[in-house]
Formats: sequence, C-alpha cells, structure tokens
Amino acid sequence: MASLDEKKKVVAELEEKLKTSKAAVFADYRGIKVEEATDLRRNCRDASVEFKVVKNTLMQIAAENSGHPDLNQFLEGPTAIAFANEDPVAPAKTLMDFMKKNRKLEIKGGLIEGEIVGVSSIKVLADLPSKDILVSMVLRGLNGPLTGMCSVLQGPIRKLVYALNAVRDQKAAG
Repeated sequence: MASLDEKKKVVAELEEKLKTSKAAVFADYRGIKVEEATDLRRNCRDASVEFKVVKNTLMQIAAENSGHPDLNQFLEGPTAIAFANEDPVAPAKTLMDFMKKNRKLEIKGGLIEGEIVGVSSIKVLADLPSKDILVSMVLRGLNGPLTGMCSVLQGPIRKLVYALNAVRDQKAAG
C-alpha cells in the first residue's frame, strides 16, 4: 500500500500533467495482456506520448485540483491515460491504432487543449493526417495558384518571343 506522501506526489504529478499537456486521452485497458501493454507503451514512447495507468481516486483529486472536475465521467473501471506535451493528436492516433490491431482498448474520452471531448472527437482526431502531411498539403495548395499565375504571366512573353522568331525567320528567308 502506498503511503500518503507517495499518493500526494502522484496526485501532484497528475495535476501538473493535466495543466501542461496538450492532450490527455482516457482509456479502459481491461483485457490487455502484458505483451500487448508493452507493445502499446513502446508505440506511445515512439510517438512522444506518456502512457500511465492510474488509480481513479487519485485522478479524481488531480482533476478537481486542476480545474477539470468533468473528467470524473471518464474515471470508471480500470483507467489508463495517454498524455502528450507536443502533438495533441498523437495520443488519439496511437491509442486508436492499437485498438484497430487488438480490439481490447476502449477510449473513454479526453482533454484536448484544455477542452473535454468525447469518444467521437477522439476518433476524428485520430483520423487526421499527421502534422507533416498537413503541412505538405497546405504548401501544395499554396503552390498550385502560384504556378498557375507564373504560367499566365509567361504567356504574353512567350507569344512575343514566337513573334520575334517569326520576324527573324521571315527576314532571313527574304
């Protein structure tokens, strides 16, 4: 049994994570085998996501202290939380990818950029392309009109060059 000081330390850590994380996704991990849990933790680590199994009572206290008492709705049954400090989409993507393979994890909801969201929002986030792909899509979208404008602007110059070449060919022939 953990001492009171250890519990206070865990609550303080969870409270800090709730305040500073860009995203926290809550899941029920019931039925996951040790090897699967190890695989999930590895996938989370690779995505810069911290995966923690927490006691609901300690998480309830941390949620209250951090100003998010509505998170208590996600704290029934065995609870694990995936935290991300950089990419708010990473926990949703990582857990949903794991769910597709194993079908044993159940998403309960989450806290994204300080807003409490349900399962449907988590699923929408997980389906978004990665940040790199989104940036390339935006750049491609910006590049298309610029390329078109360059082609349009080159048209009159190209016609002038063709006309000058025709005049030169005509003078050379005449």
